[in-house]
Amino acid sequence: MTERLYYSSDATAGRAQVIRCTEEPDGRYAIELNQTFFHPQGGGQPADRGTLDGMAVEAVFLRGEQVVHIVSGALAPGEVEMQVDEEMRERHSRWHSAGHLIGYAGEQFGWKPVKAHHWPGEGRITFMPGEPQGLLPDASALMAMIDGWKADNLLRHTEIEAGRRKVRFGDLPAYLCGGTHVKQLADIGMVQILGLKMKKGQLVVTYALD
Repeated sequence: MTERLYYSSDATAGRAQVIRCTEEPDGRYAIELNQTFFHPQGGGQPADRGTLDGMAVEAVFLRGEQVVHIVSGALAPGEVEMQVDEEMRERHSRWHSAGHLIGYAGEQFGWKPVKAHHWPGEGRITFMPGEPQGLLPDASALMAMIDGWKADNLLRHTEIEAGRRKVRFGDLPAYLCGGTHVKQLADIGMVQILGLKMKKGQLVVTYALD
């Protein structure tokens, strides 16, 4: 199992050991490390990009319990230098954290977040009605809550229980989450609710950042 350093650290550079290098059908190479700062695609968040020993990391994904890094050339077993693209990591963390705030706000109106897509330019949160079914909010009501939490600049808190990671901001509820997040809500920047619509009994909220 790859140790996911980004669970407990905001660092974007460090060293790791190559434990396996295998050629993929497309001629690229899948690199498995003993530990990684690279977030794999999943949980509604895109994969990190960056380099391994200066070689571009073109994709990152899970293969079983291992985080796999796709590069164009082979890497021999031994120590390598990891460097995550900091600008991309910051962007993904802002979008993911904004999605959490929308989830929190929807819950205040009796809706349960069940699916999230935090990709820049494609942000959306899907809710199921709670019990009893909640009121249908409008964008201004959601934004009033979100802006209030941002104004309070709530801090991120992370804990791991029985191997499962929980993330919360301030005293808001903790979500089981493997993604990356800002350290404090002021770092998110401007959030905009683009629309709310009902689809097959679900509430879909689309959003964007500045």
